Amino acid sequence: MTSGDRVVVALDVGGTGMKCALVRPDGTTAHAERHATETARGPAAVVDTILDVAEGLAGKALVAGLTPTACGIVVPGVVDEARGVAVWSANVGFRDVPLRELARARLGLPAALGHDVRAGGLAEARLGAGRDGGHVLFVAIGTGIAAAHVVRGSAAAGAHGAAGEIGHILVRPDGPRCGCGRPGCLEAVASASAIGRRYAELAGVPVTAAEVADRAAAGEPLAGRVWREAVEALADGLATGQALYDVETIVVGGGLAQAGPQLFDPLRAALRARLTFHREPRLVAAALGDEAGCLGAALLALDDTGDGN
Repeated sequence: MTSGDRVVVALDVGGTGMKCALVRPDGTTAHAERHATETARGPAAVVDTILDVAEGLAGKALVAGLTPTACGIVVPGVVDEARGVAVWSANVGFRDVPLRELARARLGLPAALGHDVRAGGLAEARLGAGRDGGHVLFVAIGTGIAAAHVVRGSAAAGAHGAAGEIGHILVRPDGPRCGCGRPGCLEAVASASAIGRRYAELAGVPVTAAEVADRAAAGEPLAGRVWREAVEALADGLATGQALYDVETIVVGGGLAQAGPQLFDPLRAALRARLTFHREPRLVAAALGDEAGCLGAALLALDDTGDGN
C-alpha cells in the first residue's frame, strides 16, 4: 500500500457547520464535503451526526479504493487532548464528551481529538502561511478571537486544555463586557462581531465587520473610527502575544483577515509602533482558509499514528 492509497478521516466541527475530508499523508485532500451541525437538536444529536459522517467518509474511502487509517476530529471550546474528551463548548453544547473513544469504537480506527483553532494553527504552521517559521502564532479572528502557539510543528494545549485564549487578554479596562463576563477583553473590542456591534451602537444601523471595512475604505468617518479602534486593540493584543511567545511569524486567519491590506497594513504599522526590544514578527494572512481546521485534524491523527510524511 502506497502513501497515496492511505487517507485520514478528518472533521472540523463548528457551531454552524462541519467541514469534513479524506486527507492523504502529504496533506492533500482526496475528498471533501460539508454538513450542517444543527446544534439546536442538542449535543447528543450532534455527536451522532459526527459519528455518522465519519463512518460515511470511511465508507466512501473504501469505495474509492482508498484505505482509511485513522480519524481526526477537532471541536471548539475546552478540549482535553490527552484523554480525548470535549470538556466544554458553548457553541456546540458539549460537556465531557469522550469523542475520541466514540469515534474509535464506531470506525474501528485509531482516533485523535483536538481543538479547532490549535489544529488550524498546526496546519498553517506546517502546510500554510507559517511553514517557513519554527515558531508561529496563529490568530483566528471571527465571532471571537483565539490563538495557537506552534513550535516546530507542535501546538501547545496548556495544562488544562485552554492555551491560546488570546481573545481574553485585557486591552480596554473600561471597554464593553465580554462574553466571558469581564469588561475589556480583546475579542469584546476587536473581533468581527464586536466591530459590527460597535458600529451599530453608534450609527443605529446593523452591519457586519466586512461592511464596516468597506465603509471605512470608502472614507466614511464613523466607519473609519470604528475600524481604527479595532486595529489599535488588535495591535495591543498581538504585542502582548509577541512579548509572551517571541515568534517568527504571526498568521492571522478568520473572517476579518479577508479585509486584506486594509487590515494588515495599519495593523503591521501599529504593532511595530508598540514593540521596543522585541523582534518584529512577520505578520501574514492565513493561506488555507476555512480548510485549516480540517487539515489540522488530519495532522493530529497522522501524528498519533506515525503515518505522516
